[in-house]
Amino acid sequence: QVALASAARVEEAIQAAQAALPAWRATSLARRTAIFFKVRELLTERKAELAAILTSEHGKVLSDAEGEITRGLENIEFASALALSLKGERSEQVASGVDVHSIRQPVGVVACITPFNFPAMVPLWMIGSALACGNTVLLKPSERDPSASVFVAGLFAAAGLQDGVLNVVHGGPDVVNAICDHADIKAVSFVGSTRVGTHVYNRASLSGKRVQCM
Repeated sequence: QVALASAARVEEAIQAAQAALPAWRATSLARRTAIFFKVRELLTERKAELAAILTSEHGKVLSDAEGEITRGLENIEFASALALSLKGERSEQVASGVDVHSIRQPVGVVACITPFNFPAMVPLWMIGSALACGNTVLLKPSERDPSASVFVAGLFAAAGLQDGVLNVVHGGPDVVNAICDHADIKAVSFVGSTRVGTHVYNRASLSGKRVQCM
């Protein structure tokens, strides 16, 4: 059992993510990569433990649960290599006397709303890339099988991730709406039903957020 978050609890988590953003954004790419290497190591060591959690809450058989974790591990490996994609560019003389440069920066605090059917893989999808790029994360897993997200967050903490960089909140529609409306959340990623995805896309985009709904 988990306690569903109140509006005050959601606000507390968002403020924790906001407070942690400057230090995490300033963390070197080498240090971020080292954390992902450690997460991969821990997740590999404790794969059977997480698979048992998935089976107990979701109901998929252990072999299917282990396969899901393997897909999640692939996303952690992808995130480990993202530092190579975060470089900017500079072009000289694109016009007479004009040089152009680009830099890649974090969006800020981002929210991940994940579904019932893949309670380990989809959170690892989302939080891996978001964290590797220097964002801080608010993760709202399905309230029907939330323990995988709590377990994964614990692994990131054990790997050395600073407090407030990854935050897990539990809840239903009220929490989702609070995420969509909050000014400090700059982007939302969602996987779930078409009905809920349409709602999230419409409501979050009205607040000026970047939104992807799958």
